[in-house]
Amino acid sequence: VPLCAAPRCRGQPRRRPPATAAPRPAHRCAPSTAAASLLPPPLPCRPAADALARPGTLQGLLSPTMPPKFDPTEVKIVYVRVTGGEVPAASALAPKVGPLGLSPKKIGDDLVKATKEWQGMRVTAKLVIQNRQAKAEVVPSASALVIKALKEPPRDRKKVKNIVHSGSITMDDVIRIARIMREKSLAKKFEGTVLEILGTAQSIGCQVDGEDPHDIIDQIHDGEGPEIPDE
Repeated sequence: VPLCAAPRCRGQPRRRPPATAAPRPAHRCAPSTAAASLLPPPLPCRPAADALARPGTLQGLLSPTMPPKFDPTEVKIVYVRVTGGEVPAASALAPKVGPLGLSPKKIGDDLVKATKEWQGMRVTAKLVIQNRQAKAEVVPSASALVIKALKEPPRDRKKVKNIVHSGSITMDDVIRIARIMREKSLAKKFEGTVLEILGTAQSIGCQVDGEDPHDIIDQIHDGEGPEIPDE
């Protein structure tokens, strides 16, 4: 039996593995012959890259493509809630107008000019955007129109809290506001729209011709209220 030449073996006989033992794998991560028989069959080869990039495949959907071209004739409408006569926060405008290529600071200045007549009131503004040019206009609500009809002096909303609207408006103001809000109303007749404005006036807390708005609503239901035009 040949002796081992390694110093640590000190001339002892060289040990050989038994003939029945499985050969050691080439790498510790490579599976043995017994373990390889338990593994699933290998996957088929991948198709060509151009086949994966065809339309309709997942890779085709994820592959980088050119964005659509800028259309100067496209019109986009964005609604924002602002305080009349005040510059809105850029952090509130940036997520809405930034992706459209507009400057929040310039849009804020346009909103201040468009809402100058609604000083101190919360109103909804509409931005009509075309070719990276925005046009601002106010979309008033029924409550904002009623408060504006009260002709109250402007207040600093940061200093004055819990404002009470205890003024009085005329029935002509109610009819005028009802004509403005007729397009948004769900009432079949114009009388129903007038009743909606009277209900808004009641919720605000103001009076109509010195009377409680709900009393006028009861009079209209009884057929004894003020005369209401058809349109």
